Amino acid sequence: MKKTFQLNIEGKNRDRVLDAVKHEIRKYVKRQRRVPLPEGVDYWDFDCRFGTTPDNAAVVHFATIMGLIDALAAEGGAAFYLELLAKEGHRTARPAAAPAESADGQDASS
Repeated sequence: MKKTFQLNIEGKNRDRVLDAVKHEIRKYVKRQRRVPLPEGVDYWDFDCRFGTTPDNAAVVHFATIMGLIDALAAEGGAAFYLELLAKEGHRTARPAAAPAESADGQDASS
């Protein structure tokens, strides 16, 4: 999805337009995540860019998109550009944690 969203549409309430835009973004993400995963892929991840125009769009993390939209709307921005491109995601194993010790210095498993 590469799209410029207008927030000020004549004859429509700005808050309702903002809600509709967020709904469209969530609907797109949900639809992309339903696509069958290729062999060896753990999940669908997204490359994201956000800005007021396509020329000044910066790379952002997927989890921050709604916050950025809210911040732009609070500042009174009229439009924003959003680019969401699905990519293959691979999970990495977390390193094993050391066993926790109690306050008296003994091992918790004792």
